[in-house]
Amino acid sequence: MPMYKVRPLHGAGGAVLAEQLPTCMYHLPSLHRQHPPAASPPPQEEVDPSLQALEARQELILKRLYELKSAVDGLSKMTQTPDADIDVTNIIQTNDCSLTASGADLDVMLGQDYGALKDVVINANPSLPPLSLLVLHNLLCERYKILSAVHTHSSVKSVPENLLKCFGEQTKKQPRHEYQLGFTLIWKDVPKPQMKFSIQTMCPIEGEGNIARFLFSLLGQKYNAVTSTLIDSWVDTAIFQLREGSSKEKGAVLRSMNAALGKASWLAGNELTTADIVAWSVLHQTGSANAAPANVQKWMKSCENLAPFSSILKLLK
Repeated sequence: MPMYKVRPLHGAGGAVLAEQLPTCMYHLPSLHRQHPPAASPPPQEEVDPSLQALEARQELILKRLYELKSAVDGLSKMTQTPDADIDVTNIIQTNDCSLTASGADLDVMLGQDYGALKDVVINANPSLPPLSLLVLHNLLCERYKILSAVHTHSSVKSVPENLLKCFGEQTKKQPRHEYQLGFTLIWKDVPKPQMKFSIQTMCPIEGEGNIARFLFSLLGQKYNAVTSTLIDSWVDTAIFQLREGSSKEKGAVLRSMNAALGKASWLAGNELTTADIVAWSVLHQTGSANAAPANVQKWMKSCENLAPFSSILKLLK
């Protein structure tokens, strides 16, 4: 009996049987096989030009909305109610303007830090002087210490002497930092008055009526919703109908003014407002003052009896 049994190496007829021997310890797939070529990227679809235009328009609208939001944020600072009452105690007399309110008042209304000079720069056409803005300048001088200046732009060939001196004779000025408000008027060839203010996020204001609203707000008067709406209505009526409307529209406005002034001393009640200042300015600009009804004539004399109006009235002579 053999100890081990081994299969024979020789087949029938003495042929040697081939023995399959391993060539490696572990069998792994070949790393050198050729991989199939990478798939080519799918062709890009053509973008519709109208869709591209729509996306560009959307980006423009979003950018404009962001700019308007920044402007509204700047304007909202002017309407914030102060947390505490301002103690107004200092009264300073100067050569050309009297200061009857502290600088903190202006800071509260404008939302700016106390001590920084605020600059109002107005471009106006000398062919149609914005008399209401000149009146408001005089009213602001009664409340704040104003650094006033008048300049002529190169777009204007000549300006009447009285308009160059619309703020009166310029006296020796004090250092700039001692003023509360800078008021610069530039006679320039512009279609309508334009105003820029020192709030960086604030967009320019255009139109005599809109600028008058802003300047009058610096005087600090507060009105309820009904009175504010009535004032705005008279300002728009004066600008768009009494000055720019047809003869029929102008006649209707004068009749409405005559009826309103038959019931009250001023257009919006019992005290002077922006409505009176703008309407008075437009009547003189259009030459309608002499042809106005009786109550309007009486009201105009009441305006011109006030110093801020009477000094400006001299510019028309």
